[in-house]
This record gives sequence, structure tokens and C-alpha cells, in this order.
Amino acid sequence: MSEIQSFEPVEYRNFEHLEMLAKQVVEGFITGLHKSPFHGFSVEFSEHRIYHPGESVRNIDWKLYARTDRMYTKRYEEETNLRCRILLDTSGSMFYPRERMRTVNQPAKFLFGATAMLAIMNLLKRQRDAIGLSLFGREDYHSQTGSTYQHHKAIATKLSQVLTEKSLAGEEVVPLAQQLHLMAERTERRSLIIIFSDLLDVLENPEEFWNALQHLKHGKHEVILFWTLDHNTEQAFDFKAGPHKFVDLESGAIIRLNPADVQKRYREQIASFREDLIRKCLQYRIDLHEVDVAEGYNKVLQSYLIKRKKLF
Repeated sequence: MSEIQSFEPVEYRNFEHLEMLAKQVVEGFITGLHKSPFHGFSVEFSEHRIYHPGESVRNIDWKLYARTDRMYTKRYEEETNLRCRILLDTSGSMFYPRERMRTVNQPAKFLFGATAMLAIMNLLKRQRDAIGLSLFGREDYHSQTGSTYQHHKAIATKLSQVLTEKSLAGEEVVPLAQQLHLMAERTERRSLIIIFSDLLDVLENPEEFWNALQHLKHGKHEVILFWTLDHNTEQAFDFKAGPHKFVDLESGAIIRLNPADVQKRYREQIASFREDLIRKCLQYRIDLHEVDVAEGYNKVLQSYLIKRKKLF
């Protein structure tokens, strides 16, 4: 399925643009589904069916008609089917690269995660499912789970506030493992838990993270983990030759070195962590998806829909 991303404007500027960007992502993705083998997914509603002459025209999907030149009616489900909570990492490293915090075609990790989260929320809203947002890292925020317009608006507003913050320094970081333990204790009803994180804070003590994942799964929750990175620099450690200045977005510490001197060792450590992560996710039956922020949002939305289809 080809990636469809014709974004206007090409930079994030404010709350309205963030919402518009998420809607463009979803509309482009849905258009791609209708032109691909994945058209069987119930993307916009519980179900579409072909319109038969004589039926009420009230539920005809005119947008879909404009794209496909065929009339379909919408079938809605009576009530909320799914409760979904999305955990979004707000630690300093998620704002890398800083120069791409306003660019949507190849965004920084947090902007990518925020947009993907709102796009999933858009799909949940179309299917009358409920959603809650939890932020961890430099923000500690937990919304209620809901499906109303006001609830969606409040979530989008909070994300926009985080995106417009100027400083990342001096704020206490809430580790992902700690947040997952809290989610396991607070979330009583079986839910779909979606996590967007670069997992960089996990590298120092992965065992705590594995324990937290196991705790979350013990509550019978379904979990999707989107390991969100800029693959070119954060996995391949591919930088131009010569000395570079690296700034730790968590502490502000600065180190100067030639990337070629540490590239091999860096790749080995990332590869080792990746193998452990894959193994643990398989063991706990967690859906792991490696996301490159340079590749767009289709993989995220497709993975979510596949998971939802399996749950119902």
C-alpha cells in the first residue's frame, strides 16, 4: 500500500493545524485502503454496505461516494466496543531532532507520536470507541476515558500545549516502567493499551521494563508497542564524517566525538537490545512495531486496524 501524504501546511504551527494534520493523515490512509487489498477493514464505521435503491439516503457516505463513485451506507454499532488508552512519551529524547519539531513530513519523534495518536483517535471516534491519553516522561498527565467531542478536543489541546513548550530542562522524568505499573493498577476494565516511545530510558535498566510489561499483560490488556525512532541516526548511527557535538536532551550534557569511532559499538548495543525486546514481546504476546519517523503514519494506522479486527 503506497504512502499518501500531501500535507498542507508543511509545518505544525498551532492546535488547529495539529488536528488538521491528523485528519489529513487519516483521510489519506483511508483513500489508500480503498485502493488496496486492505479495503476489507472497517475503517470509518462498524461496517459499510452497498446502498440499495429505495433505502433511506440519510446514512449514505457521500465522501466515500466522491472517492469511489459507488454508494455505500454506514452501519453504526449501538455502543462503545473498545476502550483504548494511549501512552505517549514526553521525555527530552522524544523531541529529537529539535529542528524538526515543526516539520510534519519528517517530524521529530514527539510530533510524530502526537499526530499518530490523534489519527488513531480519529479512527476510534468514527467507530464510536472510547479513548484515554496518558503522558509520561517530563509530563505526567492522565485523561479520563471518553468518546465525546469535548473529550477529544481536550486531548488534542493538551498535545498542542506540550508541542509548544520551549524548554525541556529541569523537569523530572517519569520512567516508562513506572508508568506501565500505574496503568496496570488503574485500568480495571480490559483495554487496548498503545505505547509510543523511543525506549531510550529503558536501555539503562531493561529488567524493570520487562517486569512492567508483564504486569500490564497480567491484567488481560491487549498491548501495542510502537518503538519510535529516527532510524537513520538512532539505529544506524549514520552521521556525516568528522567531529560532531552531541547534546543530551534529557540533561543538557554535551559530548564531542567522531561518530565513526563509536558507530560499531553503538550498533551492537542497539541490536542486542532489539533482540531482547523482540523476544520479550513475543513471550508476553505484545504487538511490537518498529516505527521510523521518516516513513510516515500508514504503518501505525494499519497495525492498529489489524489489532482491532482481531479483537472483534
